[in-house]
Amino acid sequence: MTSRTRFSGWRGAACGVLAAAAAMGIGQLLAGFTVPAASPVVAVGEAAIDRTPLAVKDWATSTFGTADKTVLLAGVLVVVFLYSMVVGALAMRRLALGFLGLAIFAGIGLAAALTRHDATGSYAVPTIFGALAGALALYWLVVTARGAAAAAQAARAARAPVSPGQLPPVAFGPGGRRADAGPAGATVPEVPGGPYRVDDPGWIPGRAGAAGSAGAEGADDDGLGWAAAGGGTPTESPAGPGTGGSRAGGTDPFRAGPPVTRPTGTAPAGSPARRQFLVAAGVSVAAAAIGEVGGRSLATRKNVSLAQAALRFPKAAEPAAPLPRGVNLPVPGISSFITPSSQFYRVDTAILVPQVDPSNWQLRIHGMVEREVIITFDELLHRPLIEDYITLCCVSNPVDGPYIGNAKWLGASLASLIRSARPQRGADQLLATSVDGFTSGTPLPVVLDGRDALLAVAMNGSALPTAHGFPARLVVPGLYGYVSACKWVVDIEVTTFAAAQGYWVPRGWSAMGPIKTESRIDVPTDGASVKAGKVAVAGVAWAQHKGIEAVEARVDQGPWQEATLATVPGIDTWRQWVWEWDATRGKHLIEARATDKTGYTQTSAIEDVAPNGASGYPSTQVTVS
Repeated sequence: MTSRTRFSGWRGAACGVLAAAAAMGIGQLLAGFTVPAASPVVAVGEAAIDRTPLAVKDWATSTFGTADKTVLLAGVLVVVFLYSMVVGALAMRRLALGFLGLAIFAGIGLAAALTRHDATGSYAVPTIFGALAGALALYWLVVTARGAAAAAQAARAARAPVSPGQLPPVAFGPGGRRADAGPAGATVPEVPGGPYRVDDPGWIPGRAGAAGSAGAEGADDDGLGWAAAGGGTPTESPAGPGTGGSRAGGTDPFRAGPPVTRPTGTAPAGSPARRQFLVAAGVSVAAAAIGEVGGRSLATRKNVSLAQAALRFPKAAEPAAPLPRGVNLPVPGISSFITPSSQFYRVDTAILVPQVDPSNWQLRIHGMVEREVIITFDELLHRPLIEDYITLCCVSNPVDGPYIGNAKWLGASLASLIRSARPQRGADQLLATSVDGFTSGTPLPVVLDGRDALLAVAMNGSALPTAHGFPARLVVPGLYGYVSACKWVVDIEVTTFAAAQGYWVPRGWSAMGPIKTESRIDVPTDGASVKAGKVAVAGVAWAQHKGIEAVEARVDQGPWQEATLATVPGIDTWRQWVWEWDATRGKHLIEARATDKTGYTQTSAIEDVAPNGASGYPSTQVTVS
């Protein structure tokens, strides 16, 4: 590949990237005006989540944690820009190929947007107009880039000297006229990259003069365009009179000295062609930036923060009892009994957090029921509300992992709502659907067995944060979140596990999802250095709706030692524990295990998070000095 081809390729790649940026910016802007979730990047990202293999999803969650969606979006953008570089390079060769590549890109965006849950025709608007803007930008960029490339090539050719041996000798006919000169008065073609010399290197070309202007400096009587390079007077050529040879300033009438480069035709940095390309590039960047910032601003204006702040909840019909003394052990670094809402883990499939106005929210309960129930948010708040402390855990939580938290929830009885619809015989699943299309399948018998399964509206004394399901979500103790904690819930279908599956079940996860009895070591942290003597080994353990009976710890696979447990308000929360270790010098491995109130003890068998939750002993390596 020549340097010229490489240079053209990089210029084309830049055109493609700039056009793609403009397309996405305009798409984002229009999504802000219409449906934020219809943004091409968001739609493609959510489609990618839907189609991500289970192993890849697990790897992303374990590697990037709650930043997995940010990494996914960054990955989508990288792929888009790499693709756009190829499209731009093709467009520099042939614009039709560039437009074809852009059409394929737009088709993917349209497919992703229109297959979203409850998508309407408005979901296509951002992608269509974004693609049109990208096509316009690509055309403008490629045309101006070609002009800039041509100007640059001409400038390089004009600056390059040509030696006498690079051109063939010129033949002269009768009367001294060049054999290829044509009729008198015709313009003599210039050789690219000139000047050139005739058979004697003293002869150099100039600009063609007026035909028949014999005797004028810079022209000849035959109109062939021979000019005096050094201000000398016309002389006769060795080939004969009238050929317009001239001296280039030396005393030798036939030698002009070193080759002379063309004084005109250069393409400086400020040439019109280059300026036009820079203008096109600048407009594309501006469109991308304005579209991105404007689109996000418009989407933000649609948020529900004001509605959240304005909510006032009625007093709970069944308030939570005051927390007993001793729920928080005096151990620095241990997880607090109540997890602050801002620190509560978040795992879901939503790239763009849904903004649901409570005044427009309603829940529909239907399917295998005697009567369909539709309830508004105001009606929900007028039902008897229950307050309870419940620990939620994600099935993706690895042993010793962070995807677990405990909060005080306020909501209506889910069992009461379902019973009001009178489920039919044979129904065994509640298929809940989020406003963004996510589904979770909850075992119906679990909801109806008397535990505090809630349609929650508040968390830790305030309205649900948008990232945690505002205005309403499900909270069911004892089940992993993927089958029990549907956020932004708007639909519950009473059905069977044989007839329908929640979002993650066809992707390889278990249908039921009961939480396993587990524990975690919070302190000392893995790799920590401690002083010899009394060392507090502490953490939390959980077995929701069964309750924690005991926790044990051991060092270097020695005998198990019973830990001291904190008090708890009930069996649906995690429980703090601490063991005082007489630490001796050296490197040590500390492990823990929990036993629930049914008598089951946490297993040492190591299992991955899929398909129904991780298992194994939590451990930490410490150095004692």
